[in-house]
Amino acid sequence: MANEEQGSILKALDVAKTQWYHVTAVVVSGMGFFTDSYDLFVISLITKLLGRIYYQVPGSSSPGSLPDGISAAVSGVAFAGTFIGQIFFGCLGDKLGRKRVYGLTLLIMTICSICSGLSLGRDPKTVMVTLCFFRFWLGFGIGGDYPLSATIMSEYSNKRTRGAFIAAVFGMQGIGILAAGAVSLLVSAVFESKFPSRAYILDGAASTVPQADYVWRIILMVGALPALLTYYWRMKMPETARYTALVSKNAEQAALDMTKVLNVDIEASAAKNDQARVSSDEFGLFSMKFLRRHGLHLLGTASTWFLLDIAFYSQNLFQKDIFTTIGWLPSAKTMNAIQELYMIAKAQTIIACCSTVPGYFFTVGFIDYMGRKKIQIMGFAMMTIFMLSLAIPYHHWTLPANRIGFVVLYSFTFFFSNFGPNATTFIVPAEIFPARIRSTCHGISAASGKAGAMVGSFGFSALVKALGMSNTLYIMAGINLLGLLLTFTIPETNGKSLEELSGETEPEKIQKKIVV
Repeated sequence: MANEEQGSILKALDVAKTQWYHVTAVVVSGMGFFTDSYDLFVISLITKLLGRIYYQVPGSSSPGSLPDGISAAVSGVAFAGTFIGQIFFGCLGDKLGRKRVYGLTLLIMTICSICSGLSLGRDPKTVMVTLCFFRFWLGFGIGGDYPLSATIMSEYSNKRTRGAFIAAVFGMQGIGILAAGAVSLLVSAVFESKFPSRAYILDGAASTVPQADYVWRIILMVGALPALLTYYWRMKMPETARYTALVSKNAEQAALDMTKVLNVDIEASAAKNDQARVSSDEFGLFSMKFLRRHGLHLLGTASTWFLLDIAFYSQNLFQKDIFTTIGWLPSAKTMNAIQELYMIAKAQTIIACCSTVPGYFFTVGFIDYMGRKKIQIMGFAMMTIFMLSLAIPYHHWTLPANRIGFVVLYSFTFFFSNFGPNATTFIVPAEIFPARIRSTCHGISAASGKAGAMVGSFGFSALVKALGMSNTLYIMAGINLLGLLLTFTIPETNGKSLEELSGETEPEKIQKKIVV
């Protein structure tokens, strides 16, 4: 048995020291997530500009804005595509293998990022319809990246630092948000210097120069670049050994792939030993055995992700409206169209630098010490506290002298979202389910999250109009508290192998071999 353990592929993966290939896998998978977050969050920066360009009412006292229905569609249609893509590619990743569909998702994202910026015509209806069409399919490709990136990274990682590796991939979401703000700042600054105009209050519709139509298109198309840069390397990645050995049952190929990437000498017989050690009771997703063993786990990962994304995407997509409500951003009529984009991007970039990105880094640094469950409970708890801290004395925060305090507390909700459930809801589903349905279960959990994102993107502005910002913040606090309670339905995964967590390893069988 000792020799079998030393030659075991699963054992080699679990105890492998951090190597260059681990770093490469993080970068290649992470750049996909960089693209995901850039494309999903950049739309919140340009919606005001789209309103000024295409929905300006002649003689109006205020700048043009997108109608509520169109604004919700432009902001949320990508989430609908992501929802479908997560389930579709999640299932496909278990049926065909992680690698075979990994490049396809990146290709879809690249093409649709470019096409979003090339949305047809100058007529408002035509532009919005084509923009929504391409952003739906952009979301479809993004959806596939969630389960595949998480599953690939979890199956390549060692047991000791698996959480940090998966968190590092997900942490590229923060860099993507930061990049969306930075690119918007750069493009708007260049166009403002080349094509200046006066504020709307001074020059009406002329405050939106014709060249502003190029600004939002360039910003959207830049999202294709990181995906293009990593496409070749994604195609060079071998299939994960866990999928090849345990799902495809190809012991020779699994041993060959791992010998190349992990710099260890593994024989094909080792994979066959792994197959013998892992349970042959291959129950399906819709079986009673799955329901008994993992039903509560799937409920926990799906429900907590759903609740988290209602709050998280509401805050991200509509932070410009929140900042305007408390007076942190100047009135739109005191700026021209490009200046308004610049100020919105500046505010989002400040929030990303001060709270969003540091939250991701804290997760990477602490997740393999604190554990997933503690971080998720802490994150939901602190988000609840800070939401209540904003809601209870809301009138206090709207006073000019106190607005900086509002922004500080608001930033802390982002920090503890990312040093909390926004990261852990991505990590845990990639660890606790069997290899043959791991990608599918992660896709279902992620799709539940995007259902929450759609609720947030379509419902937040309606809630604010119907109930006011203060009452909406109370509702967000309640959602976070419910997420905290549901966290207790998921297990702690820190320091355990994937096979141990998923229940695939049969201790009795191992014990019998030791005795023999």
